[in-house]
Amino acid sequence: MAAVFAAILATLATAGPRAAELFVPAGGDALRAAIAAAAPGDVLRLGAGVHAGPIRITKPLSLVGEPGAIVDGGGVGHTILVSAPDVSITGLEIRRSGADLAAQHSGVFVDEAGDRARIENNRILDNLMGVSLKGPEDAVVRGNRIEGRRYRRVNDRGDDVWVWNAPGSVILDNDIRYGRDGIFVTTSRDNLFRGNRFRDLRFAVHYMYTNESRLEGNISSGNTMGFALMFSTGLTVTGNLSDGDRQRGILLNYVNSSTISGNMVRGGPEKCVFIYNSNKNVFASNRFEGCEIGVHFTAGSERNRIHGNAFLDNREQVKYVGTRYLEWSENGRGNYWSDYLGFDLDGDGIGDQPYRPNDLVDQILWRYPLAKLLFNSPALHLLRWAQREFPTLHPGGVTDSFPLMRPPPLPRLPEPVS
Repeated sequence: MAAVFAAILATLATAGPRAAELFVPAGGDALRAAIAAAAPGDVLRLGAGVHAGPIRITKPLSLVGEPGAIVDGGGVGHTILVSAPDVSITGLEIRRSGADLAAQHSGVFVDEAGDRARIENNRILDNLMGVSLKGPEDAVVRGNRIEGRRYRRVNDRGDDVWVWNAPGSVILDNDIRYGRDGIFVTTSRDNLFRGNRFRDLRFAVHYMYTNESRLEGNISSGNTMGFALMFSTGLTVTGNLSDGDRQRGILLNYVNSSTISGNMVRGGPEKCVFIYNSNKNVFASNRFEGCEIGVHFTAGSERNRIHGNAFLDNREQVKYVGTRYLEWSENGRGNYWSDYLGFDLDGDGIGDQPYRPNDLVDQILWRYPLAKLLFNSPALHLLRWAQREFPTLHPGGVTDSFPLMRPPPLPRLPEPVS
């Protein structure tokens, strides 16, 4: 081992001021020694085998793994801690961080000094948390396979990607599985999450207090919830697929002034979309299919624009808990409803009669669930007949005055995870 250290030091000493590329053999403390001796900008090429961690990088360096190169944290702390700008980590298997959730032990932990970090094309396996970005700007996490500790209870796992106050950072084209949340982001802005695939998680993507950010072209399959967006403003959510998630496809909780367009929820979750106290949002050109409830809309959500969507074969298309009158159309164009029974006599593609998904009987059943025992009673049938004959009895709720006769085309979505 003394000879290995001497070779590393000799190589670096003769490199001069230009960046050097140094081969680091597996075993012992060779990697730690190489990092300590390297000059800023050097490239450390890690050979096949196990390199002992945890390691800390405090200068701009590139770690490049040859096939079979592994950095093993030994179950202590962060497997790799990045505390310098312009660090690149590529082509490694990174495994076995510590297990302290309070300390956020991670496969790769990038702190506030780690601006422009690049974590690309790695296998980040069996860590408490996968990649943590705590404060850097313009970091990139791309093309990684990230798998959490599936043998732990879901709530005892860490998030596969955790982002805090990391403006300008992007998470692209990763395959993410077995964590608590696939991506959890809080107190951040100007982030882009695109082309990621999420499976076997609590939430695929979880936003908290994050503004002016984009969520594009991601796939959530078989998670408890797909895209949980909370306490955020100015989001653009487009081209995402929730396929077979169990409870919610898309959840909005205190989300304002955002655009949700071109997304699909399918495969039978309890609710395709749940909107709670969210205002001034645009929902356009989405497709919500095969859910128990298409959209559950409640808690004072106002001034939302909802048009050009397709609601197909949901057991209950809309559940609106409130008495306001809401119009779900814009510029003479509403939404497509698979249970609409009206006609289009003039052939303009717009139904001749408005569509109202709920009536007074629905309101009674929501407020007094035991009334379901009277569902087929003459009294409820009479109430429904009276409301049809005397529209002034309508209790408020959603009206689509221009229902579409055909579902609008949906932009091309990414292929679901097999």
